[in-house]
Amino acid sequence: MMVSFDYKTVVTTLHELRKSGERKSALVVTLGENLIHQGYAGKLGDEVWAVYEQIFIAALDLGNDTLATKCLENLDKRFPESPRVKILKGMKLEAEDNLDAALSMYENILQDDDANVAAIKRRIAVYKAKGQDQQAIEALTKYLDAFYSDAESWLELSALYLSFHLYQQAGFCLEELILLQPQNHFYHLKYAEILYTSDNITVALKEFCRVVELCEDNVRALLGIKLCTSRLLNLPTSAITSSASSSTNSSFSLDMKTISDLNGLAIERLSIIYSKNQRGGNSANEIKIVISDWLGCDLS
Repeated sequence: MMVSFDYKTVVTTLHELRKSGERKSALVVTLGENLIHQGYAGKLGDEVWAVYEQIFIAALDLGNDTLATKCLENLDKRFPESPRVKILKGMKLEAEDNLDAALSMYENILQDDDANVAAIKRRIAVYKAKGQDQQAIEALTKYLDAFYSDAESWLELSALYLSFHLYQQAGFCLEELILLQPQNHFYHLKYAEILYTSDNITVALKEFCRVVELCEDNVRALLGIKLCTSRLLNLPTSAITSSASSSTNSSFSLDMKTISDLNGLAIERLSIIYSKNQRGGNSANEIKIVISDWLGCDLS
């Protein structure tokens, strides 16, 4: 039985996806193919070019080369000298694993406009795809000097630094993100995990506590608090005092009682959270046993 094609619903759905930034590629391709094959594209007016671009990117995601080529040809015919269309051509070259040609395409765009953000980001993506992480770091650093408030790029730069075990530099990126979005618990969590990995336990504990303050019962943060407090409880009191006094936040004080209380609270909250998980299966039960042993409590 053939399902009727609702033109208005399709156009509205595609518009809402562009507006929200959601990348539901399978849905976009399905709707887009129907829109094009049934001859409705001509009814879109000027909106058709945004739709072609949207369908093109979704088609690349799914490896639908025929659909991607058709959309790109229509865009290129209408905007033959457009830098935006040239970037789409570069993306198609990337999808075909022709990375050198794609890089050359982006370099040419940047020669004419060195502030073309899309070209800068695609060039960075090519550097990463070619395994040229050092060039990607340099390009991201230069980009962030000009576009400081791009949170996504700070996170990307942090991940690149982490791949080289450069924890101080990765931590700096997260500090910048926290300055930009202080209420984003995910950035505090990433920062805390970097601090813990680099053995800065007291400041890591502070950041894990901040995550719980912003996002109650965040399991990763509670596990972080448990890890930090367990480490600190095994240190001499003098070592804890010295470590706390060197913290970047002078208002953050630590003593054995505070550490012990935090440890107990983390265990209590984790016990409650995992006890609520009543899903069956051997794997779930085995996980509960491991967590129960680690927390030193009964989760049944």
